[in-house]
Amino acid sequence: MGSSHEPTRVPGPPAGDLDDPSEVAELVRRFYADVAQDDLLGPLFNDVAQVDWADHLPKLTAFWCRALFGMPGYAGNPFRAHLDVHEQSPFAPAHFHRWLDLFEETVDLGWTGPNAEKVKALANNVARVHSGQLVGAPIERGVRA
Repeated sequence: MGSSHEPTRVPGPPAGDLDDPSEVAELVRRFYADVAQDDLLGPLFNDVAQVDWADHLPKLTAFWCRALFGMPGYAGNPFRAHLDVHEQSPFAPAHFHRWLDLFEETVDLGWTGPNAEKVKALANNVARVHSGQLVGAPIERGVRA
């Protein structure tokens, strides 16, 4: 007789693209749930920035909906918010690499298609620009610091 354990089921590939704001909201929810629990990023968000997730997730959804679909509704200054955190606990390139890795993993596990690729490209740009502004070294994919 064989093992009584069932084989682990690997989920199939994602079936849909990021086609509407509800999908973006789900991406944001999944991604920042991982960020909040991450050993490197979690302390920055939870302890240093003391993010109120219930308040912040709708703002992040609005940011990505504006970036992806050109929708109105986002009002904020992401650089200023990150600068405030950086002044309390300096960022390093590793923070931006980890953020981007988690973002791309979240997208790849949930979505596929032109908008999924577009949002990953946008996230790469966000990470590159913020890293350049805050640590003086824009990150480049494939280069680890």
